Amino acid sequence: MASSQLDTGASARTRIAARLLPFLFLLYVANYLDRTNIAYATLGMTGDLGLTDSVFGTASGIFFIGYFALQIPGALLVERWSARLLLAITLITWGALTTLTGFVRSPLELYGARFLLGAAEAGFFPGVIVYLSHWFIYQDRAKALARFMAAIPIGFMIGGPIAGAVLGVHWLGITGWRWLFLLEGLPAVVLGIAALFVLPDWPNEARWLRPDERDWITTRLAEGRQAKAHLEHVTIWQALRHPAVLVLTAGLFFTYTGGYAFWFWFPTMLQRFTGWTDVQRIGWVGAIPFVAGLIGMLVLGWSSDRTDERRWHFAIPQLTAALALGVWFFIPHSNVMLIAVFTLVGFGTVAYLPSFWALPSAFLTSSAAAAAVGFINCTASIGGFVGPKIIGNLSQRSGSFSSGFIFMISCWTIASLLVLLCPRENVGGASVPRPT
Repeated sequence: MASSQLDTGASARTRIAARLLPFLFLLYVANYLDRTNIAYATLGMTGDLGLTDSVFGTASGIFFIGYFALQIPGALLVERWSARLLLAITLITWGALTTLTGFVRSPLELYGARFLLGAAEAGFFPGVIVYLSHWFIYQDRAKALARFMAAIPIGFMIGGPIAGAVLGVHWLGITGWRWLFLLEGLPAVVLGIAALFVLPDWPNEARWLRPDERDWITTRLAEGRQAKAHLEHVTIWQALRHPAVLVLTAGLFFTYTGGYAFWFWFPTMLQRFTGWTDVQRIGWVGAIPFVAGLIGMLVLGWSSDRTDERRWHFAIPQLTAALALGVWFFIPHSNVMLIAVFTLVGFGTVAYLPSFWALPSAFLTSSAAAAAVGFINCTASIGGFVGPKIIGNLSQRSGSFSSGFIFMISCWTIASLLVLLCPRENVGGASVPRPT
């Protein structure tokens, strides 16, 4: 009987991962292509729209003001309503708005388009985090998050070369940067329609699981919730004031502040430091740091699950990014060294993600955890406005990125210290068999 249970559990976990994660991964690739394509579009749009560094920093970051508004409602709707419907509506809406961004004619219109895009995307990420908690037991969650969030570096890896190619076209009298927005919004619309047919809300709705597999995963998830039954009395408001939630929110705020500053400004920094004018070359070289980020994310996600440790798996990548950027001030400058430094920064600003997002559900369950995920991400996402804006202002005033580098180093160091101070999680339940 025990052997049969082990086999059923392993097959259920393997089948769930194989059916859900590839599709969710595609959704997140589309998300990051649409969210960050402005980083490369600015190489072509700056002259057309008259963007200064300060204006570009604001246009990049204002996305997160709209993004802030709907995080908690999005996470709660997944918990209490329907993940399938919410994610489908979100995808279709943001895809349409990305396409419309290709028609902006002024910085003010760009601000408006980016704000609305942020509002449209707001429910997606916290929604998926909560959705994964409906399907993956705690011991598998960091690996599942790593596979899903591998879309972030891969989005950058493929986004750079695609942007470099599209920026060079001039079809039908329309410049390349406009085509970049027009073309990259379409996959989100198509995937949003597909989500209606691909994503079941709960395991008991999955016809591709055998009845014994559905029973096994439903039971194990229930056991995980029961192990934290002492937290079930926690209200949503109490969850948002939980010390661990507040510390994680502050830590992620500084992480996002430095990370989005780097992500949005990276192509421009690469162009200015190297003097390269070939946007295709910038696009291909710009993929290198995110290859390192992808490898780091997968390795650290696996290691975090194997050791049941989250905090140092968050802090080490952050400190690596800070140290690499600090070293730049003391080494001979060359294009090779610049790419090496940026590669370590790319590793540090991506590899921490699965370990961090495995933490919130360790403290809280059900609606309280859903609200906490939304609260952490939406509040911390203000850093996505603060970081690019501050870098733009510093660059415009000083004519260099040196002060911006110091700012990013400070953000990642503070983030590491805060998360290391977070109290240890409460993880219940017995050990479970690993799928092969």
